This record gives sequence, structure tokens and C-alpha cells, in this order.
Amino acid sequence: MLLCTACLVGLQLLISCCWAFACHSTEPSPDFTLPGDYLLAGLFPLHSGCLQVRHRPEVTLCDRTGSFNEHGYHLFQAMRLGVEEINNSTTLLPNVTLGYQLYDVCSDSANVYATLSVLSLPGPRHIELQGDLLCYSPKVLAVIGPDTTNRAATTAALLSPFLMPLVSWSLRPLPISLQISYGASSETLSVKRQYPSFLRTIPNDKYQVETMVLLLQRFGWTWISLVGSSGDYGQLGVQALEKQATDQGICIAFKDIVPFSAQVGDQRMQRLMRHLAQATATVVVVFSNRLLARVFFESVVLANLTGKVWVASEAWVLSRHITGVPGIQRIGTVLGVAIQKRTVPGLKAFEEAYARADKGAPRPCHKSSCCSSNQVCRECEAFTAHTMPKLKGFSMSSAYNAYRAVYAVAHGLHQLLGCASGVCSRGRVYPWQLLEQIHKVNFLLHKDTVMFNDNGDPLSSYNIIAWDWSGPKWTFTVLGSSTWSPVQLDINETKIQWHGKDNQVPKSVCSSDCLEGHQRVVTGFHPCCFECVPCGAGTFLNKSDLYRCQPCGKEEWAPEGSQTCFPRTVVFLACQEHTSWVLLAANTLLLLLLLGTAGLFAWHLDTPVVRSAGGRLCFLMLGSLAAGSGSLYGFFGEPTRPACLLRQALFALGFTIFLSCLTVRSFQLIIIFKFSAKAPTFYRVWVQNHGAGLFVMISSAAQLLICLTWLVVWTPLPTREYQRFPHLVMLECTEANSLGFILAFLYNGLLSISAFACSYLGKDLPENYNEAKCVTFSLLFNFMSWIAFFTTASVYDGKYLPAVNMLAGLSSLSSGFGGYFLPKCYVILCRPDLNSTEHFQASIQDYTRHRGST
Repeated sequence: MLLCTACLVGLQLLISCCWAFACHSTEPSPDFTLPGDYLLAGLFPLHSGCLQVRHRPEVTLCDRTGSFNEHGYHLFQAMRLGVEEINNSTTLLPNVTLGYQLYDVCSDSANVYATLSVLSLPGPRHIELQGDLLCYSPKVLAVIGPDTTNRAATTAALLSPFLMPLVSWSLRPLPISLQISYGASSETLSVKRQYPSFLRTIPNDKYQVETMVLLLQRFGWTWISLVGSSGDYGQLGVQALEKQATDQGICIAFKDIVPFSAQVGDQRMQRLMRHLAQATATVVVVFSNRLLARVFFESVVLANLTGKVWVASEAWVLSRHITGVPGIQRIGTVLGVAIQKRTVPGLKAFEEAYARADKGAPRPCHKSSCCSSNQVCRECEAFTAHTMPKLKGFSMSSAYNAYRAVYAVAHGLHQLLGCASGVCSRGRVYPWQLLEQIHKVNFLLHKDTVMFNDNGDPLSSYNIIAWDWSGPKWTFTVLGSSTWSPVQLDINETKIQWHGKDNQVPKSVCSSDCLEGHQRVVTGFHPCCFECVPCGAGTFLNKSDLYRCQPCGKEEWAPEGSQTCFPRTVVFLACQEHTSWVLLAANTLLLLLLLGTAGLFAWHLDTPVVRSAGGRLCFLMLGSLAAGSGSLYGFFGEPTRPACLLRQALFALGFTIFLSCLTVRSFQLIIIFKFSAKAPTFYRVWVQNHGAGLFVMISSAAQLLICLTWLVVWTPLPTREYQRFPHLVMLECTEANSLGFILAFLYNGLLSISAFACSYLGKDLPENYNEAKCVTFSLLFNFMSWIAFFTTASVYDGKYLPAVNMLAGLSSLSSGFGGYFLPKCYVILCRPDLNSTEHFQASIQDYTRHRGST
């Protein structure tokens, strides 16, 4: 707090120095002052400042020859017009008059002087330090202006309460005086903690920056150069634009600031132009005030920097000061953001009346009158109707903002004084009271709604402007507008006359966009400079992150270079497929044949053919084949737990029983015809101990033990297989991957070899008992079926592998049935003459004679 007080004392000393040089003795121009019940202050740049070396703390002399500022003059007159209209109104502030104190802020020192003058008390020209700001009432209620961000920030800081003791009863700081700027657009001035009494009628640069970024995105410009001007407006604007542009994927190829001291052709500007020319960016955003923008574009023309797109900030986009640069029509296309055009009705007539008025001869100004000269404008007094500054569109829009600020104060005061009844209750008004009311104003001014948000910013919009050089002179074409919040852009691109061939939109990118499904691999410091690499299979490129391919989900797939993932196709051997219909029909036919054969054999159970085939053992063989056939139905449809548990194990067990019966049947015939006489003891033991049945039981039990171990240790379960095919989900059982599966089929292989050997040994048995040819053929076909299956499984692992497995099983069952039972069915049905005891006895006698002769 001591530091703040010391700063304020130092500023008071500055005023004291001015008064010590007899500044107070000079009378100000009457056009700068107007008495009234309540006073407003207006800070306008009627003259341009100049850089000079000062050896003592004094205010810059503003009223210098050749420094007159036409733009500031129109702002000055707009405030005077607004006050005059309000004082003549019968509805707004009736029986109350507004007065003003206007100041020429041609320099920073003049701006500080004007601000401290505003804070002084009525009568004595000094500022009192007080502990209670509630009772502090300076002579001016509100300040209109100044124009630039730098000066507005200085004024706002002096008016803000952190330079004075805070009031204990309020958490919100109280202003010494409130301020409404017509030209300061910097985003930092909206921070109420720092500038509690600051409002403005010009839009916040936050929205201007967002509009510029949307404009860049609209045309796909992601590689830009960025140039700003010295001072808060340009530098803060460049910072905000760089941050927002970077967040939106726009890269800054080159960035620089034009200094205050810049001159056309100096080394600093030559270096800047050289870097701009070397940068590969076609688009250059220029966030600058009018004065330095003029220096910049004169340097651009001098360097012959052409063929670019220049994006302008609102401070210079409509300025004839810039369009008047000789040779500027060669620089390329100019687009920009401008404050929505508004007019002050009657301003031109008001200025003409001012020029015609008899103001007398300009009074002399003392050389030492450095302070009060801020309220002297000798050139203003010398205007005639013919020499009056021309009112152009840019100045009119800015003048409207000053005019609107005056009306905002008047409406706030109107509410504070209770003028709604028709009579205002005049009394002392404190700035903090007026500030609260101005935040609440909402009125219509020439079809324009005037109100402020919580940050003191107006609810306005921007126009999107293009410079048009199709005629003899530059003209400004309104392409559209931007509104908020959120910021939205609405432009008509067909109105733009691009500088390139065939009126094509210029490109400004470091690297061209990648093809769909190709990720960007950054090759330098900027994310906009990249190489394109296709996404691998199983990954895709999400539009929200163009720099990284993302993996697809478990149930999805994507080919190489994909922009999206696709659902995997779930595949299994469905019953509706043609292949399934054929296999189902074949298996059902086999099952019917087995049942029919069982019935046929039961009907002819006592015939020689059935007895020679094994008698009742045939039903066990047919039943085992039927069980194997029934297990094959488990290969159809979506795999389930019961199907996975039973289909392979039941087939293996059923086929084992059939092979065991076939083996023991062939072995038994060999014993009867070949070893009964040679080894009677073995034959007797075999018959007495029911060797055939015992072998079948032991063999089947062994396979049953293998299958049970398989089901317990390597339990076949339904599974979803994802690795085999990228675009498929294979629904299958896990039995093919287990040791139990291999053991069960190896065991059946050994039985097949045994049956093959026994049947081959009986190839010379009596004709009615000789089954070697058919059984040998059927077993060979069985071997070939499973060899074909395992060969196929080693090279093919797709959807139809279960069908191949079923086909191998069906071939084994069919060959077993066809090799053993079909010949006997043929004899029963077609050759009953061979199914007689006499025929079998004759066959045995022939075999015996043949054996005896050999």
C-alpha cells in the first residue's frame, strides 16, 4: 500500500511541475468545456504525438503545427453532439444538463495529465487521499476514452481503486471514477479484478481473435505468418492469436513485432521483410494499429512482397490511411475483421455547423503552457465548411462508439436519478453508484441495442471485409459477419476477388493433407509439417487425432489405411448354408441306413449271413456307428458347451467300439479257420473266457478313459478366435488344440491298423467269410480321409474347417458301414440263395479241400 501511495504522490508531483511552469495561466478553448449539472470527461487524440527527448517531467505540447489528427477530431465532435442531443431531450434526463471536460491526449504524458485532472476535486486542483472512497466525489463522473489500449490501460489503472485504500465493507473494489473506452479492445481490460471500473463500446479482442481463427480455418490456412505492432494492442493480440491458432491446429511459420521507432527502409524493417519473403506461408495476419500498419505496408511495397493474403485486424482494415499507400494494390488479397458499421445521425451537419460558427481568431499559446494546451486546438477553430476534415466510414464507426458511450452514461444516470417519473432528483452522485447502473442499461439507440455483459463488453458483432480493386480505387466489400457467443462465421466467399489465377483460393499449408487413413508424422518443430504414413491393418485414423493411428476394438477390424473400424463378421458352420445342407443330408441318410440295417439284421438274425457277420455283435457295431453319426450334428450351428464336450469325444468313442468289434471279428475268424486245429488250447481259452467280448470291453474302456481325461484336463469349450483372420471372429471349440484330441485319434489309428492287419490275414478264408477286400478298402478310405483332414487343417484354418472335420468323420463312418455291412445287406436282399446253410457248408468244404491239397 505504501508503494501505491508513493506512485500516486509521484503523479501529483508531475502535475505540480506543470503548474510550476505557469501552465494554469492559459485559458482553454471554450469548445473543450461545457458547464452542466454533471460533468463527463472526454479523452481524444486531436493531434498526433511525436517522439522527443525530455529532460524534465512535463506534459507534451499537443497543439503543434502539422500534427492534427482528423480521425480524433470526428470522435471529439461525436461526444459533443451526443451531449447536446441529451441536453435537448425531454425524455432522457429531463431537467438535468450534462457538461463535459474534453482533453487532447496526443501522448502518454498528456493522457496521464488528463486522467489526473479528471480525478481532481471541484474547485481546488488536487487529489485527496482518503480512507473511505464512498465519499470521494471528483468533479467528473465518467471518462469517455481514450482510444488506444496502452492509454486506456493507464487511465483504467489510475481510476482503479488499488491506488487508493480499499473500503472495508465491500469485497468488490470501488472505482474513483468510471471509464468507457470507444477504442481500446484488448482482452486484458476485461479483467475486473484489475480494472473494476472499465467498460467499452468497442468489441473485445477476444472475439476478434476467435473470428480471425475461424476465418483461417474456413479457407484451410494452417501455415501463417504473424505480425503485430508494438504496444498492448498489437502484442497482446498477437499472443492471443498465436495461442488460439495453435490450439486449433494452425502453425506460426514466422512471427515478429513492428517497433514504435520503425521507419520505412531501415534495417529492422528490411530484416522483417526478408524473413516474410523466406517464410513459405502465403497468409500473413497483421495485428497492428494504423500508424505502424502504414509503415509496415510501405515496407512491403518497397520490398515488392506480393502474392500473399493479408488478414487485417479491425484497427486498420478500413483505414484510408493504409489504402493510400502507393503501390499497395500489388500486394495481393486483403481480408479483415471490422467493427460493424454504424453511423451517427447528424454528425456531418453538426461538424459543418461548427465550421461555420464564428469562433473568433485563434488565441496565442504560451510556450510554457504545456498542460492547458491539451485543451487548445487552433486548427479546429480555423476550419471552414470547405476545409473541414472529410468524414469517412472508418471514422464514422469509431465516432459512433464514442457517441454510444455518452448515451450509455446518460441512461445509467437516468436510472440512478429516478428520472422515469418525468422529473430527476438531482443530488450528489458517486462514480461507484453510476457504475452499477451502467452495467444494467439496455436501450435502443438508432436501432442498435446498447448493453454490457459482466465484463463491461458490448454485445456487438464484426463484419468480414475484403478489399476490392476491381475499380479505379480500393473499395471495401462486406463478405459477411461474425456473431457470438459462441463465435460463428457467416460469409459469402463468392464475393472475394482472389489475386491468384482463375480466382482460386490460395493455399497456405506446410504439408498437404494426407489421404484417408494416413497418419501425420511430424518432420520438424511444427505439427503442420509432416509426412503421410498409412495406418496399419487393425488400426484406424480418428479425425480428432490425425497424428496417431488408434487400434480397433476387439470385435472390430480395419484394413491398411482405414479411416474407421468395421464390425468383425462372426462366422461358424451355420445350418442355412448350402455346404451344411449337403452334409446334413448325407449324415441323416447314413443314420437312416444304419437304423434300416439294424432292423434288417434283427429280422434275419438267425440267417447264416447275420450269424457269420457276428450275430448280436452287429447291433453293437451299428449302434457305435450311429453314435458317431449323431455326434456329427454338433458341428452345425454356433458352438455350445455341450456340443464342444460331446462331438469329438463321442465320435472317437463310437468309432473305437466299431473298430474294436471289426478287429476282434476278423481275428476270431482267423482263429477259427487257421488256429483252432494248430493251437487248440488257445482257441479253447479264447472261447471259454469270451475273448471277443473281453477285447471289445477293454479296448472301449481304454478309449473311454482317454476321452474322460481329455474332457477333464483339456476341456473343450466354445471360444471366439480373433488372431486367425483380421476381419472375422471364429466361433469354434478348443478341442483341436489339445493333447487329448491327439491321443484319442492316435488310439483309433492303432485300432484301424490292427483291424486292417487282421482282415488282410483272412483274405483266403471261405468266400462267405472272406471280408478282406471290402474291409481293407474301407479302412484305406478311412486312413485317406483323416490324412486329408489333417493336411487341410495344417494349411487352412477358416470357417469351413469344421465342415472338413465332419466330412472326414462322415467318410470314416460311411466307409466302415459300406465295407462291412453293405455286402451282407446285398446278400440278404438281392441274393437270398446265398443266405442258406447249404451254401455256407459248401463254401467251408471247398476251403477245407483247398487247404488239404496245399
